[in-house]
Amino acid sequence: MARVPEAQRVRDALETAVLDGHYRPGERLDPTQLEKEFGCSRTPIREALQALERSGLVQIRPKQGTFVTELGISEVAERFEVMAELEGMAARLAAGRIGREALAELESALQECESHAVDDDADAYYYANARFHGIVYDSSGNDYLREQAHALKRVLQPYRRLQLRVPDRMRRSLAEHRIIADAIARGDAPVAEQAARDHVLVQVKEFSHLVRTWRQLSAS
Repeated sequence: MARVPEAQRVRDALETAVLDGHYRPGERLDPTQLEKEFGCSRTPIREALQALERSGLVQIRPKQGTFVTELGISEVAERFEVMAELEGMAARLAAGRIGREALAELESALQECESHAVDDDADAYYYANARFHGIVYDSSGNDYLREQAHALKRVLQPYRRLQLRVPDRMRRSLAEHRIIADAIARGDAPVAEQAARDHVLVQVKEFSHLVRTWRQLSAS
């Protein structure tokens, strides 16, 4: 198995810590302390914090430091709604344009998701899941759509990772993936589009669990 890059390891761990409430909304993150906590140099810490800023999870304020964002729930929900439309469009286009090799890669990603779901490994499942969606974007045949979908997927990574911890979510996600993949494979664009859109909109509902957690943290 390929070694996880240090900055990605730190980013994932920080995402989990923030979303689990280890760091509270508005709290300042001390890079020196993070270096000690993660046993690494300043560079991966800086890269991880920059990635988290792009996702909206932290804010880097010049001459003040890095702070956990006071989460704007409505803004995140709106991003999920846009993501649902991009996913739906990508699946619809892929149904008419995907090649044989990409179909094989899609099936491989689906099998990888299934393996991680069986192992109950939410983080490994997320990255296999990201591969699955990336193949759909890349198979749309629309470079602008592909770029926008990949960019928004990176922004939503923390929230998409977290919702996979909801009980039974990985199993249901896997079933949703299968519907999308089968529709694309048989060239059924309308079903592929609706299934992909619904797959993301379900995550908005799962996100309500996160909303309640953050509101409790902000009020305490």
